[in-house]
Amino acid sequence: MSTTQTPPVLAAELAQAWADIQRYHPELPDLAAPESLIGESSSACGHELSFERLLHEAVHGIAASRGIRDTSRAGRYHNRRFLAIAEELGLDHPEEPHPSSGFSLVTLTPEAKRRYRPTIEHLQRALKAHTAATAADTARSFRGPAARHGSSGGGVRVKAVCDCGRNVRVVPSVLAQAPIVCGGCGKPFRIPEVVGAAAS
Repeated sequence: MSTTQTPPVLAAELAQAWADIQRYHPELPDLAAPESLIGESSSACGHELSFERLLHEAVHGIAASRGIRDTSRAGRYHNRRFLAIAEELGLDHPEEPHPSSGFSLVTLTPEAKRRYRPTIEHLQRALKAHTAATAADTARSFRGPAARHGSSGGGVRVKAVCDCGRNVRVVPSVLAQAPIVCGGCGKPFRIPEVVGAAAS
């Protein structure tokens, strides 16, 4: 992991928070690349990077370890199987699914907030420090129209695929920092060679 590209303190805090979740849910696989979450927001998951978002990602991790298909529509629609695991992990949900994202907009229950309070506080401090550091950098540098119009990570997302046919949208510079591993087949996502014409 390159310390010049990856914020090591935040990556370590993410890894530690993930390990804290694993203490309560031992079947949760290891987080292969905590830095892949840094600077990324997920419209499908509905959250900026936070402990709530991390717990949401843990639901997907447990679903993968159990061989459960918890999403459809290219990962956008979160189904009732996702919801059942989310409840196990201490996430609450709206009564009715969203038409396009299903039950993706989950929130921490009061019990989960109490259980993970120290973890949440540590991660919030690290996120604030990271935000302050990157804001100073952003103020001095021009990142182009993608950053101005809200593309996370300051770049355009392209499609990355794995051998089993699943795909994700990712900023290439994020994928270059460390592999992002497919929960379905365990192989890394890669950007196809023909990516010259950017997938929009």
